[in-house]
Amino acid sequence: MTPSKTADFTAILELCRRYHDALHRSDAELLGSLFHENALYAATTDGDVRFWSMEHYLPVVAGRPAPASRGEAADGEVVAITFAGPNAALAQVRSSIGERFFTDFLSLVKIDRNWLIAAKVFDYITKPRDAAA
Repeated sequence: MTPSKTADFTAILELCRRYHDALHRSDAELLGSLFHENALYAATTDGDVRFWSMEHYLPVVAGRPAPASRGEAADGEVVAITFAGPNAALAQVRSSIGERFFTDFLSLVKIDRNWLIAAKVFDYITKPRDAAA
C-alpha cells in the first residue's frame, strides 16, 4: 500500500471511530461534522425506505437517549473499506443500539484532504441482545 493510501485508510478508520462514538453518545454536533452538508441518509428497514437530509437526521440523533447513558457497550466495528479511487471510498460498518443491530454503508468523499460521509445507507435487524452472541 502506498503511503498516501495508508494515510487515507487510517483517516477513514478514524472517521469511522468518531462516527461510532458520536452515535454511542448521541452527539449530533460531532456526527454532523463527519457528514458533507449535502449528505443523504437512507434507511431500508422492513421495506420502509426513507431518505432524509442532515437537517432532518441530526435532530433525531440529538433527541434520543444515548446508548452510553443506558450503559450499553460501544461495539462499533469496521467490516470493510473499499476505495473507488483517490477521492471516493465505501466503508461497511456495524454497531448496535438496544436490540437493533445495524449494518451501515458509508459512501465517503475526500474534499480538501478530508474524508466526509456523502451518504449513509443502512438496514438493521431486531433481536434480543442475548441472542446476538
